[in-house]
Amino acid sequence: MSTTSALSPSAPTALRLAFALSMGAAVSLGITRFSYALLLPPMRADLGWSYALAGGMNTANAVGYLLGALVTPALMRRFGATRLLMVGAVLASVFMAGSGFVTAAPALLLQRLLAGIASAWVFVAGGLMAARLGEAAGSRGGLLLGIYYGGTGFGILLSALLVPQVLGAAADRPHGWAWAWWALALASVAATWLLGWAARAMPAPAAVASPGGAGTAGGAVALRRFGWALAGYALFGVGYIGYMTFVIALLREQGASTAFVTLFYALLGIACIASSRLWAGLLDRYRGGQPQALLNGLLGIATLLPVLNASAGVALVSGLLFGAVFLSVVASTTALVRHNLPSVQWAQGISAFTIVFALGQIVGPTATGWISDGPGGLARGLVASAVVLWAGALLASRQRALRQAV
Repeated sequence: MSTTSALSPSAPTALRLAFALSMGAAVSLGITRFSYALLLPPMRADLGWSYALAGGMNTANAVGYLLGALVTPALMRRFGATRLLMVGAVLASVFMAGSGFVTAAPALLLQRLLAGIASAWVFVAGGLMAARLGEAAGSRGGLLLGIYYGGTGFGILLSALLVPQVLGAAADRPHGWAWAWWALALASVAATWLLGWAARAMPAPAAVASPGGAGTAGGAVALRRFGWALAGYALFGVGYIGYMTFVIALLREQGASTAFVTLFYALLGIACIASSRLWAGLLDRYRGGQPQALLNGLLGIATLLPVLNASAGVALVSGLLFGAVFLSVVASTTALVRHNLPSVQWAQGISAFTIVFALGQIVGPTATGWISDGPGGLARGLVASAVVLWAGALLASRQRALRQAV
């Protein structure tokens, strides 16, 4: 692979670009998906939903995410990562706003599905651009990847500060939660503006030779050798989304105030942002599934804590630990691809992990909601999520680095 000076941004420039690119993760996950946890309790109370239907809203989002991930490689070949990133971010903002104009469950499910399609385009395209930036930055690659995925924390933090305030201000209006969707859509528009700057300022990708057609057939063989990591990542998708969908509802059931919910979710978001630095060395050091296994195990502990003890302190520890870990599981899969495949196959590798991630997220919310509708309630649902995360850790621990260094 040849690298030009244009591909070697200075450390401050690389950091600025990584933070601006991280708005892609903020839009696609932090706002489009995870803000829903704050909206679930008032929407469920207003619209008379069961937990299974409430979870089904995030399942619809995950179905859209899967559909978007499936077509992303073809769209990136046709239009390029930059254009797909920007189109996806604009559409995600539009569909977020649309959720505030409807109350019927089928219409809301459709909005969540469409937002999921757009967010997959943003997340995969942004992840590929962050991986390219990390390649250009050399030894700082793990940190820059962590910053990109940590952008989800910015979206979570913004949602924590914005949604409760809007819900409070609109409490006397019919379907006051709609105003929160509109506020989140405006936040997505602002993040999209920063993404536009990053897209224009990114260094041009290096010219890559694909010897012997390895970009297609060879990539498929290599991806099959990622089987343990892919299986562990699918279970991560099942387990983590149960927590992120229902933890606020659990805290509300335990008597948490609006101020405490804001604090809890804000700290979770801040921990997400800090995780980019916390786990960067781990992602740079290991070429196999060790980081994913460790991080999945920690997530299982964080998920179980508020079930075992309903105190405010334990809940905050749970949120901080979960926030400090879960996005680094996502970053670990991109690092695994970057360590073990040539850059010409990165888009294929990242898309494969995104697809199994989406499959897990399709199952997770509805399954957790269905369990929570039965005996034991939300606590039992989160116990199931913790067990799934630990199973994912066990599978990921079996993943070894590919023999051939690239």
